[in-house]
Amino acid sequence: MRPLTSARPKVMLPVAGRPFLEEILARASAAGVARIVLVVGYHQEVIRDHFGSGEELGLDIVYVVQDRQLGTGHALSMARDLADDRFLVLNGDVLPETSTLKRMISIGRPAAAAFRVADPRRFGVFLMEGTRMAEVVEKSPSPPSNIANAGIYLLDYDIFRALKALTPSARGEFELTDGLNQLAREGAKIQIVEMEEWIEIGRPWDILDASRAVLSGRKLAMEGEVEAGATLLGSVAVGKGTRIRSGSYIDGRKDPIFIGPGCDIGPNCYIREGTCIGRDVRVGNAVEVKNSTVMDETKIGHLSYVGDSVIGEKCNFGAGTILANLRHDGSSIKAIVKGELVDSGRRKFGAIMGDGVKTGIHTTIYPGTVIEAGYRSLPGAILKGHVGL
Repeated sequence: MRPLTSARPKVMLPVAGRPFLEEILARASAAGVARIVLVVGYHQEVIRDHFGSGEELGLDIVYVVQDRQLGTGHALSMARDLADDRFLVLNGDVLPETSTLKRMISIGRPAAAAFRVADPRRFGVFLMEGTRMAEVVEKSPSPPSNIANAGIYLLDYDIFRALKALTPSARGEFELTDGLNQLAREGAKIQIVEMEEWIEIGRPWDILDASRAVLSGRKLAMEGEVEAGATLLGSVAVGKGTRIRSGSYIDGRKDPIFIGPGCDIGPNCYIREGTCIGRDVRVGNAVEVKNSTVMDETKIGHLSYVGDSVIGEKCNFGAGTILANLRHDGSSIKAIVKGELVDSGRRKFGAIMGDGVKTGIHTTIYPGTVIEAGYRSLPGAILKGHVGL
């Protein structure tokens, strides 16, 4: 997820106007969970500062520090002394359905959530015996099933015994899935619960799909000021202290739009479906923003275009910055992820922009461009590939 995670852990990236982890905790709370143990490490202060003791969310939150990231099994083992006899385990980059969590809790014995996928090569998958887990098979070029492991579990204290006996995997980590396989070999009956919807944040463009899905199920509030002459259509949320200036056209008929608190929008701008704007954002005159996530305190100067992009905090767009989202040949757009060129599978995708990027006037940004935090472009620059290393 870099450069978006240069100053925050992945779980704190915004989805539909709030950190992804907050959405996870809200759904867990709605399923009846009252006590949360958060295993933290990288930039843990961001999580602690935001959630504190959990009182504002109606939760009791305690923290465990994983100093070295030695795998999912190691992370869970760090919380052993705080675990009850039975507990949910939720990955921080997977959004659970509240209905699925309730079903798992009601089963009363170990369970794992699953989702049928069209292309299982990206995921670990389950082999099943009836409705129970026989084995978890990690990512493979030729997966033996299309039933993906959703990273959501109901476990009991036996998992800690299984994890204690593990040796490191081929990548040098202690894997939670190896612990599950050990339990299955011992005869544990782990129920597979299939989900209707599974939202995972694995790559930067997943934020766009996740935001649309979350907003579609949320009641949207209108708290800001809308001047005469502004047009708002469909599902649009406007935060407290935000001003929508005359001539702005905000169209949430196809997909909902979220505009956070303290923003200054317009005049005469066009905000299109699927856009999520954070707090204290400026969208200037004659700007068009389409299906993009724009994080806090960013300023998009007049005469600019932003399409299908993820923009970090405190960025500044010089006038006339064009962030293109469609290749000239119409093919799917690739972007650099972990140093490799990865096909996003999207025909329309713009840029991944880290915090504090500033563009000079008339900057042109090619589809699929990744821009590192703090980068500054010259007036008239053309940006493509991976910029700012």
